[in-house]
Amino acid sequence: MKAYTTAAVALTLSLALAAPAAEAALEDDVHQATTILERFQDMPEHAIPESVLRKAKGLAILTSLKAGFIFSGQGGKGLVVARTDHGWSGPSAIGTGGAGFGFQAGAKVTKFVIILNTDEAVEAFSHGGNIAIGAGLSAAAGPVGRDIAANVMPVAAVYTYSRSQGLFAGVSLEGAVIVTRNDANYQYYGREVSPDQILSGKIKPPQGATHLIHVLDRL
Repeated sequence: MKAYTTAAVALTLSLALAAPAAEAALEDDVHQATTILERFQDMPEHAIPESVLRKAKGLAILTSLKAGFIFSGQGGKGLVVARTDHGWSGPSAIGTGGAGFGFQAGAKVTKFVIILNTDEAVEAFSHGGNIAIGAGLSAAAGPVGRDIAANVMPVAAVYTYSRSQGLFAGVSLEGAVIVTRNDANYQYYGREVSPDQILSGKIKPPQGATHLIHVLDRL
């Protein structure tokens, strides 16, 4: 039991020490999101339908790590972008996390893509508070495959997907809580900015987001 307690303390300390780095790394999240979207284009048969992406008001992309031995922890970080009257907005940093207990070992990395189908969904991410998927913001596992008809109307405010082994799959994220990483936004933009300013296009995207926006424009 003493060994388990020591391991738990060590895990807690490691997570605490890693937190500042995770907060600051929006630039890394931009690169991750760009890679995910580029790889999507290489697998049209098993991917998010083009018709869904063309109608999207915005996208949120998260990379989640679940790891632990006896004591488990899960955390994710990423970004959200919105379609504006003048093109895509710059990225706003987001994150999610949780902890639990269970007899498990190892680590698993999962990438999530959330399609924002409505203006209300974008507005929820613009407020900068906690966003509870499925609570006040209707969610559904997204359809997969290029043959989805272009005229099919979305059935929920957001579609949720996970990606593993090169394939996208519709997945339920009911109950997931997503928050704004204000410190990461501050570092990336060099000043205090709100999610609303970023996602409305009032803040010019940094040079580092150019490749991401080019990829978004091709979707």
